[in-house]
Amino acid sequence: MQVKIIAVPAMGGEVMNEQLNVFLRSKKILQVERRLVSPADGGAYWSFCIHYTEDYSPVKMKERVDYKAILDESAFERFSRFREIRKEVASREQVPPYAVFTDEELSELAKFDVLTQSAMKSVKGIGEKKTEKYGVYFIPSSHHDQG
Repeated sequence: MQVKIIAVPAMGGEVMNEQLNVFLRSKKILQVERRLVSPADGGAYWSFCIHYTEDYSPVKMKERVDYKAILDESAFERFSRFREIRKEVASREQVPPYAVFTDEELSELAKFDVLTQSAMKSVKGIGEKKTEKYGVYFIPSSHHDQG
């Protein structure tokens, strides 16, 4: 662990503030202590004591998948319908949509011409609990099975 102390003037410290931000983005930050220092002679400044390590690698964003390009037309229609259902369920349950099913899971579900409980459970990331909890919203009642 390393320590860096940076002082940024409270007024007119835009350049130092940007340097601080560049430093923070380039390191793995463990802790930041900050204090507003007001010396008797005036000229207040922020003092930042930054504990960090060098082994920072920025989190890479997953590439956005174009499901319209990878699913056939009927599967994409099901996928779109499933996304609407997911949005309603997530709103009702007060959870983020990905907590119901991820887009990747929905795209796998959309590949089934007929969605059943056993088909749903065959998708990576969807087990018994998710099937029991959310299957009723996605599987037509005539296709519920015991599998």
